[in-house]
Amino acid sequence: MIPGEPDHRLPPPNNVAHPLFSVAIGGVPGELLPVDIPVIAGPSTEELLPGVVRIGNRGRLAIGQCDDWIVGGAVLPAESHLDALAMGLYEEIFRAAEGHHIARFWNYVPDINADSPEGLENYRLFCRGRAAAFARRFGENFTTALPAATGIGGPAGRLSVFFAACRTPPAYVENPLQTPAYKYPAAYGKAAPSFSRATVTQCAAGRIAFISGTAAIRGHDTIAPGDTLAQVDCMLENLAEIAKASGIGPRLGEGLARWRHFKVYVRDAADGPSVALRIERDLLKPGDTVSYLHANICRASLTVEIEAGVCIPG
Repeated sequence: MIPGEPDHRLPPPNNVAHPLFSVAIGGVPGELLPVDIPVIAGPSTEELLPGVVRIGNRGRLAIGQCDDWIVGGAVLPAESHLDALAMGLYEEIFRAAEGHHIARFWNYVPDINADSPEGLENYRLFCRGRAAAFARRFGENFTTALPAATGIGGPAGRLSVFFAACRTPPAYVENPLQTPAYKYPAAYGKAAPSFSRATVTQCAAGRIAFISGTAAIRGHDTIAPGDTLAQVDCMLENLAEIAKASGIGPRLGEGLARWRHFKVYVRDAADGPSVALRIERDLLKPGDTVSYLHANICRASLTVEIEAGVCIPG
């Protein structure tokens, strides 16, 4: 993810056609991987890290490299058996990242809150396949190797997964205000979500903190269902707490960071202007990059989510 000119525009009216979000592996416009989530405001293309050069494909994965990082991803058709598809794709990623430590995953799950042909919610089916891949790779204690991640709704019939991995072993960080996702009770699915709240790694560029998709959850409960602005307040409190636990301070390296990048996911596009105003007021600074995206969240009771990437020199 790279910094750019400040783009703190409020979302346009709903009758304005929205561009669709894409990811670049290596920054070449012709090599965009289409996530196809509507962009309400902000950049519609993301590079996972600055300076990445595309080095080719490994199986179904597009791969790029810079310094001690390797990044990549794939967009695959997903009509059924989402758990098997997720498990296989994660196993390909583990092989492609051999010799590196995965610091971050971005998962765009097809029609995330809908029921699959197998009778489970798509997100729960995805979580089952992801957990199986981690268990096969790292054994029964795989929860000690879980990086930061986002799981957000993507278009029906397509699974998109991207990753960033570094040669330096990262630190995996949890939020003291939240139950670790991998310890969620069975009410949220037999296979708990497999991610940590943040990952911090030291590399040539400095200290990079990846903060997972963060929403209005305390313990494991949703806060203020149906009240988007109350959820924004709780979400930003959680973001500050996990940033503090990550060692970058509750203001997310404000005034120190080489770059700060945020993505904000809003379930109802009509909430976009009020969400953006609150985030502009309470979080963003000149030089930050932010994209506001219209997407479903992993729980039907959640209306907004934010993720962050921060690089601090030294």
